Amino acid sequence: MDHTADSAYPHRIPITIAVTLATILQSVDITIANVALPHIGGSMGATLVQMDWVLTSYIVAAAIVTPLSGWLAGRFGRKKVLLVSVIGFTVSSALCGLAQSIDQIVLFRLLQGGFSAGLVPLSQAVLLDINPPEHHGRAMALWGQGVVLGPMLAPVLGGWLTDNYSWRWVFYVNVPFGILSTLLILAYMRETKKRQSSFDFFGFAALSLAVGALQIMLDRGSLKDWFGSTEIWIEAGVALLGLYWFLVHTFTTREPFVSPKLFRDRNFTTGNILMLVISMVLFATLALLPPLLENLLGYPVLTTGIAMAPRGLGSFIAMFIAGRLIGRVDSRILIAVGLAIAASALWIMANYFSMQMPQWLIWGETLMQGFGTGLTYVTITTVAFATLAAQQRSEGTSIFNLLRNVGSSIGIAGTSALLTHNMQVAHESLVAHIVPYGGQLQLHAPFSFTSVMGLAALNRVVTQQATMIAYNDDFKLMCLVTFAIIPLVLLLRPRKVRVTEEAVVLE
Repeated sequence: MDHTADSAYPHRIPITIAVTLATILQSVDITIANVALPHIGGSMGATLVQMDWVLTSYIVAAAIVTPLSGWLAGRFGRKKVLLVSVIGFTVSSALCGLAQSIDQIVLFRLLQGGFSAGLVPLSQAVLLDINPPEHHGRAMALWGQGVVLGPMLAPVLGGWLTDNYSWRWVFYVNVPFGILSTLLILAYMRETKKRQSSFDFFGFAALSLAVGALQIMLDRGSLKDWFGSTEIWIEAGVALLGLYWFLVHTFTTREPFVSPKLFRDRNFTTGNILMLVISMVLFATLALLPPLLENLLGYPVLTTGIAMAPRGLGSFIAMFIAGRLIGRVDSRILIAVGLAIAASALWIMANYFSMQMPQWLIWGETLMQGFGTGLTYVTITTVAFATLAAQQRSEGTSIFNLLRNVGSSIGIAGTSALLTHNMQVAHESLVAHIVPYGGQLQLHAPFSFTSVMGLAALNRVVTQQATMIAYNDDFKLMCLVTFAIIPLVLLLRPRKVRVTEEAVVLE
């Protein structure tokens, strides 16, 4: 054991447990409520529009507050901000479980999203600070496991709690872990140095406007038929206008809300671009597979969870390996290999997934994709902050996680919209080849053009096949996108670790 390192970075184990719990709480809560929505709506007598705001309020609040967490940590101290975030998240989770009306749930979910915003970026910054530079790869592997595994486990956990207890336990489950995390932070975490800095209200307002409008547009696009709706056009315009104001203000003011100096670091900038795209692919796949297995193939919820479990195993193994290879192997090689493996898994999904596919194919693909994304995720996270000064970590992690969240929202919304469009196109194409006699497709019982039941049975089969084709098309697109970003790793500068006072320089 390195006693020098232990004295320089004391209480690493309890602090790591505390911030890892905070990371898992936030990552799980993004999707755990989705499973319980029908039960919440039924008990509250809520409409579909009202239920949609249960999810939208959380996502928008988290997106707006995430970039603010870096400034708050610098101004008031990271320990204090993280402590307030964990306590606020725990209390608002309990209030969500106690809510007696849909309006109360939306309000408390708004609070929950706001308090959750700082949990992941500040936890990431803490792990980078309490570990010596040569162990940053392992620290980011642990952090990445919480971020990636949370959304994978959440649907199964949420379904089990809702079926066996009540939808309220989807929120109550956060309370004991939040309390434990709070006690560990209070007992072991040291406060960081505070710095006096003015608050750029205009920059924050412009960024919040852009991010908030974008998140609302992405979340409500499928309900409003995307750009066939005036609402979506307005939200898109507001998002672009907010982004324009933010960029102009950032490069013309003396103390901007987000420092442009962050993006002078080539590793940080490239890492953010890679993470944006990887999040689009990773979380889109997580969103597409459960409905494919449950709605199209008829898997029960528990079987779906079991079928997707190898993804978590693959990610865990890859992150464990990556944490030990970073610094010994050129990180560009690790990232490129991870992306190639993930893209190959998507190629298999695009070409071999069908209505008759065996379950072992799903297990193998999810294991393969989990390994690829896990290897890539940890390495990019480590390399992105390897050359960034320690005093910039809080701000850097907030921007990094903001782009990760935006990427996941774009990926989920984009693939869902393409799925609907491609399903209609495939349905029309298949129907065009159906003829009662001869031709490319001959009809047999129970299909018939002369009875309602026969037409309904025929339409059901055609719709199933069209839906599978649409899923294959989505997977093919994500495969191409993943392969396309591999050349970006050449912009990174990692070879060997060299420890300095402020950063790990990868040469």
